[in-house]
Amino acid sequence: MKCGYVALIGRPNVGKSTLMNHLLGQKLSITSRKPQTTRHRIMGIKTTAVGQAIFMDTPGMHQDEKKVLNRYLNKTADTALLGVNVVVWLLDGLYWHDYDQQIFKKLHQAGLPVILVINKIDKIKDKQASLAFFEEARRLYPFQEIIPVSALKSQNLELLEQAIMNLLPEAEAIFPEDQITDRPERFFAAEIIREKLTRRLGDELPYAVTVEIERYEEYPELSKIYAAILVERDSQKSIVIGKQGAMLKNIGTEARQDIERLIDQKVYLQLWVKVKKGWSDSERALQSLGFIDSIE
Repeated sequence: MKCGYVALIGRPNVGKSTLMNHLLGQKLSITSRKPQTTRHRIMGIKTTAVGQAIFMDTPGMHQDEKKVLNRYLNKTADTALLGVNVVVWLLDGLYWHDYDQQIFKKLHQAGLPVILVINKIDKIKDKQASLAFFEEARRLYPFQEIIPVSALKSQNLELLEQAIMNLLPEAEAIFPEDQITDRPERFFAAEIIREKLTRRLGDELPYAVTVEIERYEEYPELSKIYAAILVERDSQKSIVIGKQGAMLKNIGTEARQDIERLIDQKVYLQLWVKVKKGWSDSERALQSLGFIDSIE
């Protein structure tokens, strides 16, 4: 039996959340085309006949630390390497970015086995360019494996799973075989609402938007969820509500349907929008909203 922790790292928007969802065969991490959609460390547990891989999906590693929220995201990404057994570094093409040098530095310091995964390989047609990039990557770092995948189309994911399992230590399972995460349902309810906000509003949506579950009531055949969407300015509030409340209604309908699928139960969902000035640059506000890690 193999068992261990696997950190999924990389820059924002390279497909870490999509990859974890497809490896698990179940959606845990929310996804969108907007960078920095993932704000928390999310654990996904996959147990098979041969072992248990505990995946850690984290915010993308980036350089911007203008606000307390940005510093929290970076610290959460940095601590992903602590206490793990294997690192999966995800790239979204055959090129390096400036910040990748910082990732190389962190990996050298950690001294962990690393699998380099090139995502979105279905969009790369030049095989010679791929081979040349793989050779360059091996010169830059002693990767255990370099595996091209398409997370969205589930290409080569079985190969990646096998490579991960080979690197995990022999150990008994840490979690029960039917457990898939360490997060409560109310956490995922907030994340699903935020995903619908991000997808519906796209570029109109400022980063300074979050969701707070104010009440979560569970009954035998129904869950009642009361959630506040927090923005920083009155002008943002009107964007989220939309003309005659249409945007908020659509977000609520889509979120309710996804939450029902997640918990396999009928859901009553009530949303409203509140202005909470400066929440993304206030440590106290962030901690009250569930960003519980200390920020230094």
